Amino acid sequence: MSGFGEPADGELVVLAQQGDAGALGTLLARHRGGMLAVALSVMHDPGESEDAVQDASLTALARIGDLRDPDAVGPWLRMIVRNLCRKRLRARQAIPVGHLTPAERAADPQEALERHAQRDWIWHAVGRLSPPLRTVTLLRYFSSVTRYEEIAAVCGVPVGTVRRRLHEARGMLARTLPGTWDGAHGDAAVAVAARRREAEEVIAAGHQGTFRAALRESWWPDVEIAWGNGRRTRGIEPLARVVDVRMAAGTRQRVAQVAASADVVVWETEVFSPAEAGPGCAPWMGWLLDYEGGRVRRVRMIHRAA
Repeated sequence: MSGFGEPADGELVVLAQQGDAGALGTLLARHRGGMLAVALSVMHDPGESEDAVQDASLTALARIGDLRDPDAVGPWLRMIVRNLCRKRLRARQAIPVGHLTPAERAADPQEALERHAQRDWIWHAVGRLSPPLRTVTLLRYFSSVTRYEEIAAVCGVPVGTVRRRLHEARGMLARTLPGTWDGAHGDAAVAVAARRREAEEVIAAGHQGTFRAALRESWWPDVEIAWGNGRRTRGIEPLARVVDVRMAAGTRQRVAQVAASADVVVWETEVFSPAEAGPGCAPWMGWLLDYEGGRVRRVRMIHRAA
């Protein structure tokens, strides 16, 4: 509902679809109460509800062009919130930003092109976040490490800090995305593909007995490593020795997924171990890599049991 003399919802939607960031901001502010009420009715948790409303706002930023009936923006926004909340309850894995990646299955080439540009737009905005905010955003929305507890373990910070950083990151994205749509954005797929090739080359080197040589090419000699068990080491050698032992026992890894933005990269690998390899080989590993000067400076690892 708009007040006397204020533009109607339909007018604001048309302006927003033409790239007016202020109009979209006004719409989101106007309907925030209704969106939050829907979230609370589904989630029954104020913190989770706030998260859902922020996620829905990001989704609306990217999908406002899809709205066919400008006067129906209120129900449309509430529907986005409801769907996101239900998805969270089903899987406890909120991925609204992930929805902004290109739909490769799209039948319409123009739609595929638009979604491709949209993905690059989102990645560009994420890349402008500070490293701490970018890290939690990558983990929460572009990897399978979505639980606050797991993100906290990977980042080495309390759960409360994770929540605060995500809240801040979503707020910054909501403020900056509308004004950057028309800018020139690099091809996110190319950047991610390059980081994935790098991950696959390093993992393959472990299988081939050339792990140390591979790390020397792309990691700093005094790289800092935080292990899943809380242990901390410095340098390539401690990790290389563990990999040598595991590979000799028949353990193998496969790169399942890579998320990358500027100097923060996430590897996810599946681990296959024969029974004789013994305990200690979790079937999934996450690698959080911080780059400095084009080389890996810090690594954090997390292991997920079956």
